[in-house]
Amino acid sequence: MRTVGLIVEYNPFHNGHLYHLQQSRKITEADTVVAVMSGHFLQRGEPALLDKWARTRMALEGGCDLVIELPVAYATQPAEWFAYGAVSLLEATGVVDSFCFGTENGDLAPLLLAAEIIAKEPPAFKTLLMQLLQTGISYPNAYSRAISTYLLNLGFDDAASFPFALPNHTLALHYLLALKRLEGKMEPFTITREKAQYSQETVTDQQIASATAIRKLLLEQHSLEAVRSFVPASTFRILQQEWLAGHCPISWEPFTSALLHAIVTRSPAQLAGMHEITEGLEHRIKKTLPKLASTQFNDLLEALKTKRYTRTKLQRALLAILLGHHKADFTSEKLATGVEYIRVLGFTEKGKQILRRMRSTAKLPVLLSAARAPDSYRYLELDTQASSLYSLAVPGLESARMLFRDFTDKPITIE
Repeated sequence: MRTVGLIVEYNPFHNGHLYHLQQSRKITEADTVVAVMSGHFLQRGEPALLDKWARTRMALEGGCDLVIELPVAYATQPAEWFAYGAVSLLEATGVVDSFCFGTENGDLAPLLLAAEIIAKEPPAFKTLLMQLLQTGISYPNAYSRAISTYLLNLGFDDAASFPFALPNHTLALHYLLALKRLEGKMEPFTITREKAQYSQETVTDQQIASATAIRKLLLEQHSLEAVRSFVPASTFRILQQEWLAGHCPISWEPFTSALLHAIVTRSPAQLAGMHEITEGLEHRIKKTLPKLASTQFNDLLEALKTKRYTRTKLQRALLAILLGHHKADFTSEKLATGVEYIRVLGFTEKGKQILRRMRSTAKLPVLLSAARAPDSYRYLELDTQASSLYSLAVPGLESARMLFRDFTDKPITIE
């Protein structure tokens, strides 16, 4: 039985995701699909539109067989550590033969070449990167330019012209770098992203729209009908159930009061100890707060933005403050050790077969419930804290029990 791995957020699962899943099965000739999915907070420093259990149901009904959770410690990171956490988990299952990701042009060769050359970050490459960062450009732009310049200096002219800075290419490169550094056995594949690009806010097709555009429609038009044509019927049904229960859509706004409390009750020195707070950002945050016209999250974000501090960088930094993520838990040395467990969020009948195989192949303990995990699993502790905080922001919360679903709920199962 061949198994393909996918790295996803499914925020929410839409027709483009369905196409990617189906094509991934086809080109890898896979019988089953394992998805490693971010939990309640995502890679660009945002809360998920729906909770991780609803999105797990979307994934399973959309064609995934087993969904495992990417811990918040990796799910909210820049591309390098996001990719490292996700690839390491797929490798740790011991059952995933290949993994497939989307790219803007479907060309894997330049990405493989770049990953092979810079996996150990040669000194000349690091020097280029530092020089570019000193010009004040963002880290992702500096990294992509350093790659192109380094490849050009080595005589790889064609590869040097490859658009490494495009969002999916950046992630793809880091997936391949992670695979190389982990000495992984999975075979990488890519497919071209069709009709809607990553984070594209406008709708240009009748059936395919980015998750960003779909979230924007839901949040601005307050109508499920606005997104019906862009999602599978199963996703629409789950969205409808969560919507009617008052559990979605979730945005940054319900967290703003908690965020402001976390900021005003910390000194600049304490803020400086939080993950993603760099280069004096703590002082900018403190100085900006009294000048705000309102306490809306977007007003805070707009007031903080500069050429150096991009929207995504700021969202990650503010999220670290909200979640209480300290630098000490997020050093490169700690992140490089990887996750200590495989947390199962849901599975189908085929997924049960995968889990049975994993009893003998998995390189890490497989968790079906956080309640049975050792207290020493620090990343799991951060996950359960993040889940509880997320639940506090969900309108229509039925009971305090919802705060502790990580400990009480069984994995989602689809017969």
